[in-house]
Amino acid sequence: MIEGSVSANGMASSSYPLGAAGVGEAPERDDALVRAVVHAVEVTGAHTGSVFLLSGDHRSLVVAASCGTPPSLLSGWRRIPVNSHMPVAEACRSGRMVHLADAEETMRRFPQLSIALPYPFGSASVPVRAGERTFGAIAVVWTPRPGGTGLSRAQRGQLRSAADRLGTALAGLRARGTLGEYDERTAPILVPLPSAPAIRVGLFDWDLDIGALTADDELCAIFGIAPRAFDGRAATLAACIEPADLPGFRSAARAAVEEGHLLAHRLRILDGHGGRRVVELWGRVPESPDDSEASCHLVGAVLDSGSGMAAVAAIERLADGFFALAPDGRLAYANHSLEDLLRVRQDELLGRRPWDVLPWLADPVYEDRYRAAVVSQQPVSFLVRRPPDEWLVFSLHPGAQGMTGWASRVRQPVPAGFGPGTPVTEEEPPISLAPPPAAPRVGSLYRVLTLGSALTEAATADEVFDAVAEQLLPAFGGQKLAIAVVEDRRLHLLAQRGYSKHFLAPFEGTPLHARLPVTDALTSGVPLFVESREQLRESYPGLMVGHTNSWVFLPLIASNRPVGACMLGFDDIHRFPDEERGVLTALGGLIGQALERARLYDAKFALARGLQDALLPHRLPTLPGLHITGRYLPGTRGMDIGGDWYDVIPTGDEVVLIVGDVEGHNVPAAAAMGQLRSAMRAFVAAGHRPSDVVAGTNRLHMDLDPALLASCCYARLHLRSGIVRIVRAGHLPPLLRLPDGHTKILDVPGGPLLGIDATASFPESERRLAPGSVLTLYTDGLIERRDSDIGSDVEWLRGALARLGGGGLDDLADGLLRDACHASPDRADDIALLLTEYAPPR
Repeated sequence: MIEGSVSANGMASSSYPLGAAGVGEAPERDDALVRAVVHAVEVTGAHTGSVFLLSGDHRSLVVAASCGTPPSLLSGWRRIPVNSHMPVAEACRSGRMVHLADAEETMRRFPQLSIALPYPFGSASVPVRAGERTFGAIAVVWTPRPGGTGLSRAQRGQLRSAADRLGTALAGLRARGTLGEYDERTAPILVPLPSAPAIRVGLFDWDLDIGALTADDELCAIFGIAPRAFDGRAATLAACIEPADLPGFRSAARAAVEEGHLLAHRLRILDGHGGRRVVELWGRVPESPDDSEASCHLVGAVLDSGSGMAAVAAIERLADGFFALAPDGRLAYANHSLEDLLRVRQDELLGRRPWDVLPWLADPVYEDRYRAAVVSQQPVSFLVRRPPDEWLVFSLHPGAQGMTGWASRVRQPVPAGFGPGTPVTEEEPPISLAPPPAAPRVGSLYRVLTLGSALTEAATADEVFDAVAEQLLPAFGGQKLAIAVVEDRRLHLLAQRGYSKHFLAPFEGTPLHARLPVTDALTSGVPLFVESREQLRESYPGLMVGHTNSWVFLPLIASNRPVGACMLGFDDIHRFPDEERGVLTALGGLIGQALERARLYDAKFALARGLQDALLPHRLPTLPGLHITGRYLPGTRGMDIGGDWYDVIPTGDEVVLIVGDVEGHNVPAAAAMGQLRSAMRAFVAAGHRPSDVVAGTNRLHMDLDPALLASCCYARLHLRSGIVRIVRAGHLPPLLRLPDGHTKILDVPGGPLLGIDATASFPESERRLAPGSVLTLYTDGLIERRDSDIGSDVEWLRGALARLGGGGLDDLADGLLRDACHASPDRADDIALLLTEYAPPR
């Protein structure tokens, strides 16, 4: 555990308990973090900033240092999944700054964050990198101005520079082996915002025998004397004191020396302009090294609190309640009127959060009002009902070092419809605004929103598991995850990360009535939280625990029936506070619903794909002098089946090669594809010419009254001569890879799509293939890319065919599919690909 503070020179000072070596013990790193976060806040004018570092498994961004952020707001954001839709995570992934000028831009680009933090603020997140290595990110938050555009170009440049310097420093420490390990167990360094001291303290050592006095620079400044001009005489300082105060002060000093007690005295100092300022002088007599010789020295300090004491006295005289909150929300000061207003003693309030002390302030809506003031750094006023029926108005005024509050009784009737937490204005309270709903803590709400959003995009059961693993593990600091599904009243493992086979073995295939933690949680419908091995062994003797120390067993329930179970494991002992238990319970419900939907999708998907696979050739013929390979790849999203197909039909000394595409992605498209494939096979078997085969298939397609159009490319290759006759019906042109590696597009004429005109003719073109040539037939799913035209797409395929064609035919096919998936990861169309290499025997 690191306890961070800032010394007088702005550097972090860290202390480490004995036995903590190896966990966060990196003073140079901590100093670099503090310099970076303080500088980032200063150059941007932000009111808070944080440095996030990547965890050891690179799945999470963990707060390493924070400046100006209340610790109470850090708890929900200590860990942010790298794959989450958060500005700091996107900056880390993309390597670019994410600049959000105001709340409107935040809502537009990151709606989930705006729902969880519905307050006006601007933010910027910039990656911390060195070369190709990413260490994390820096994020700053500021209060937006009306009509403002966020950070200026210069400020954004300075923020990038701060991140780059930190990245360079961390890279240097890593190269020297002194970077240290960083993980969720390492507490963040909390740095207060730089500010001028509220109280000045000057130190002195006064020899009463000779009148000599040694003073530091601050004491000279308090007395209005330039440090270099001070002559070391007590009389010089005495000349700055109100003459009426000197006799009493000298008497008190002599008594302190003679009796050896502490000196505490107030003095008025002349400011040279006719004014007087009250200071406090504290001193003591140091112990003499020789007990027989009395010391005639006073050492001590002069405290100049400015107008602070007068301000406190003035506030104490007011009838309204005034208070001060520290950055973490704890009460640092309360005047006596607040005691009467809240009906609670000061000693019960100080050092504690008001909503933790007073039951009628425990509603989360009040903490949300405080949070709104902290995040937005704008004043917030709201109504509170103190039982039984008295209404109070609270006003919070945030600042860099904390928050000042004011409370008073509402001296006019509160209109009907107003509830606790209703926002009001100080000029005319109350106003007719709807009360904000009570909500869980902001970090908890964001976890639910983030995982819920990820689960809505997960279509298959495997995608549900991946979404849970990417969000749940880094969000709660877990290292292991397993999800089991219920089939025939037994549990079967769907997927897992991090668990050992020995731990999961007892759960596989076990009936729901078995005495195991996962089945007990599932049958009872209540999550099981196990915080230690001893607790697990006590409840379930003989169960293998492996290297895990804490567990969560979440029942996954959908439509009031068990569909599965989620097992979350922690390498270290993990305590589950009530709030975390509530969030995990809620997430279990979301996961259960998503898993049920995904399993239904998987079942229908398997049925649809089975139908389509039955319509495609199961194997391709083996022919002398010819190498053929085919590929079919369904769309990456959706459950619908498509109408893409390929076929290879031997006919004596020739072979027919076909690739086609029926529009649509549904059962009618697959049915039309099956009819066209069967029709072409029939016309080929009858011995028709290529153009007649396509024309006859078109007429048959028209006779069947099709609702869907289709395209195809038909090629008939003579095995001995290498002559190929090609017919196109609204299809993309074939490509040819020559033996020397060059590629070209075969610009052969074509006819219309099938299903448009029953009398249409389809021209036939002839080419001769050189030995070693590769003929490529394909559907548009292979080449279509976002924001590009069909011509550039075909040209892209020609270049890929030349670049990847050095190996075997199977490697070429796999490479083309891999490049297509990389170029369009969200591809929705199917792909059919048929490669034919002409290799006659010599």
